[in-house]
Amino acid sequence: MAKTVVLVARSGSVTNEVREVARIEGVSPEKLRDRIASGRVVLLRNTRRYNVRVAAVGQGLSTKVNVNIGTSGTVIDLEMEKEKARIAVRYGADTVMDLSIGGPLDEIRRTLMKEVEPLPLGTVPTYQAWIEGVKRYNGVSMPSDWFIKIVEEHLRDGVDFMTIHAALSKELVEKVVRSKRVMPIISRGGALLAAWMLENKEENPYRQYWDYLLELFAEHDAVISIGDALRPGTIADQHDEFQVAELVEAARLVKSAREKGVQVIVEGPGHMTLDQVVADVRLMKRLTNGAPYYVLGPLVTDTAMGYDHIAAAIGGALAAAAGADFLCYLTPAEHLSLPSPEQVKEGLIAAKIAAHAADLVKLGPRAAKRDIELSLLRAKLRWSEMFRYAPDPEKAKKIYAQFGVGTEACNMCGQYCACLILSKYTSKRKEPDVKELLDRFTSENMVEM
Repeated sequence: MAKTVVLVARSGSVTNEVREVARIEGVSPEKLRDRIASGRVVLLRNTRRYNVRVAAVGQGLSTKVNVNIGTSGTVIDLEMEKEKARIAVRYGADTVMDLSIGGPLDEIRRTLMKEVEPLPLGTVPTYQAWIEGVKRYNGVSMPSDWFIKIVEEHLRDGVDFMTIHAALSKELVEKVVRSKRVMPIISRGGALLAAWMLENKEENPYRQYWDYLLELFAEHDAVISIGDALRPGTIADQHDEFQVAELVEAARLVKSAREKGVQVIVEGPGHMTLDQVVADVRLMKRLTNGAPYYVLGPLVTDTAMGYDHIAAAIGGALAAAAGADFLCYLTPAEHLSLPSPEQVKEGLIAAKIAAHAADLVKLGPRAAKRDIELSLLRAKLRWSEMFRYAPDPEKAKKIYAQFGVGTEACNMCGQYCACLILSKYTSKRKEPDVKELLDRFTSENMVEM
């Protein structure tokens, strides 16, 4: 078994890589090392890639945001996907996943990997295994080890993390397809694996070869993201027996991966009402002994078509504040279409806002500096400096100037701006500085540094 970052951390060593991540995150290198050793923090990268900015995910760290890009089966435009990759980098994504299912998949993955640099890249190898396997074997009779060969290929290319739906068992598949669930399986990768199991009457390939997969990921020190094939696709199915059963099995796989020193995270819901989100995070963390949690949304309503990025941001902020570590963005096109580049941007910014809102709760002063700095500038109406703090400065400037600016303030209040009215009386007061304000900033949910 390769000497993974987990095994190095368990030896007591603090590597330069860990020191640098600790510096960026504002945490103790020793505490970061201990959290890596216990599996509560992972470093998303593949040792085959040397130009990647490590994304550290887990306890006590800033909430990370992933952007999904990639072709569909009907819209294959690599130039558009390259533009989405550049948007992800420009607007602050922490990671990108290539979910392509149309066109030359190897070429697309390798091209997008270069476009997203220096960000880590993730994939779902099941897609390629199914699409190319059906062609190669003239149907769904591809052998089980075919799925593993695709994983090997992605790791050799330098993919940093992969969704592996290993918690989905044949027994669960047979039960869920006979159940009264509204949508038995809404995970694309989960559905493909389920169909393969039902057609071939075999156990999930990733379960058959789990020990070998651990060896592969250890060799590259990449991260397994245990997929949630049975996540609820509607609030009507939330926290049912199938979702919980898969989560329990995911926890077992987390334990076995940790025993081998392999980095692992767990994926979560899915559609879930607000009152269930915190309970979901706490259940997952309890079952997995604090494994990093990667959530899609959660979507807190089924009826936000065209605005699912907002529904997901609401759920994501709540989940991350409760302890989720990694948000997968959604776009306005979710449930409707492959997203456009502009919709990717909208989805990413919404998710980044959700992540930051959660970090204000989890990290307190470590996350609040920019908020405090902006507020001090806002109190003085220093517009040109304020714009630099906007998620999209150009959009903020455009809105500010959309009706022309007739006063020192904006056109919401104009000459009746509260800051202007009181400026005569407040000009001589001693203003608070950033450090003083940060010292006031505390949260009962703050995570120990």
